[in-house]
Amino acid sequence: MDIPPDLHYSREHEWVRLNGSVARIGITDFAQDSLGDVVFVQLPDVGLDAVAGASVSEIESTKSVSDVYVPLTGVVSAVNEALAEQPELVNQDPYGTGWMFELEVSDVSEVDALLDAAAYRTLIAAEAGDD
Repeated sequence: MDIPPDLHYSREHEWVRLNGSVARIGITDFAQDSLGDVVFVQLPDVGLDAVAGASVSEIESTKSVSDVYVPLTGVVSAVNEALAEQPELVNQDPYGTGWMFELEVSDVSEVDALLDAAAYRTLIAAEAGDD
C-alpha cells in the first residue's frame, strides 16, 4: 500500500498536498483499491466554498458510489479535467495524475488536524483488522 510520507491524510481516505495556501486533494491508494475500477468521477465546481468535512464530489466504481469529502475549508480553485475522459487515472496514479481538485485554503493550520503517513497507516491497518 503506497502512503507517501510527505502528504497529509483524512480519516475518510483523502490525501492533501499543501503548497503554500493551495491544497491538491485526491483519494488514497487504499481508497482506490477498496473501490475497485473507477468508472466516473463527479468533480466539484470551481469557485465552490467548501467546509472541512463536507462531501464535495463522488466517485463511481464497478462496486459502489462513494462521496469525496473536503479535508480543509476553502474555495475550489481547480479541478482535474482529465478525469472526465479518464476516470481510471484515480486507480492508476492516485497521488499523481489521479488528483481530483485544488483548494485555496482559508486557514492552513487546519492541516495540523489531519493524519501524517504513520497515523494513516495505523488507521488503515485498524480498518483492515490487521492491528
